[in-house]
Amino acid sequence: MKVLIVDDEPLARQTVRMLAETDRELTVVGECSGIDAVEAIEREKPDLLFLDIQMPEVDGFEVLERASGHVPVVVFITAFDEYALRAFEVHALDYLLKPFDDRRFFAALSRAKEQVRARTTPSYTRRFCVRTREKVLFVKTDEIDWIEAADYYASFHIAGKTYLLRQTMMELERQLDPARFVRVHRSAIVNLERVREMQPLFRGDSVLVLQDGTRLRLSRARREEFEKRLAG
Repeated sequence: MKVLIVDDEPLARQTVRMLAETDRELTVVGECSGIDAVEAIEREKPDLLFLDIQMPEVDGFEVLERASGHVPVVVFITAFDEYALRAFEVHALDYLLKPFDDRRFFAALSRAKEQVRARTTPSYTRRFCVRTREKVLFVKTDEIDWIEAADYYASFHIAGKTYLLRQTMMELERQLDPARFVRVHRSAIVNLERVREMQPLFRGDSVLVLQDGTRLRLSRARREEFEKRLAG
């Protein structure tokens, strides 16, 4: 994770750098005062920004206003507690009041790292809630063999049984891990783990044979993407 430190006091920057460099997950990519901060943010694109508030020429709030193109996770560091409310209004993650001890710094750092991970790690649906006449089932995504479009619904095929869910194929594509699920046709999404073989047809189309014997058409337009996903 790339860290940028912005403070007009060299000693304060040095303190934050020394603490940050004890964490092997972090790389301090620069330090500067407020007037140079926007350029540094745009150049380095840090994941995490330790930002002083009261600085000459350009204060911390102005830095965030001007650097709207890339907004890292922000931890404000200041000697003045009257800015706390405004800090959270601009979505700062934490507010360190000088002088702070190591325990308080690392508590803020831990929260900041979690926030950075949440931004950079895609989150995919792990299970779906499907209703039958008798009950509600919680289906894990890795149990799904393939999904078929059915008007305004999607039909989940799981171990020889079928369950309906009121979602479009486009919505499901966004929710499913692309490393595991691939849309092979306008009306079908398949679990790559269930594919047993691929048989060529005419004009570039193919047929996928799943482990249970189900045969699904793989369109020519989607074949290249399918093969990349399968190889990956």
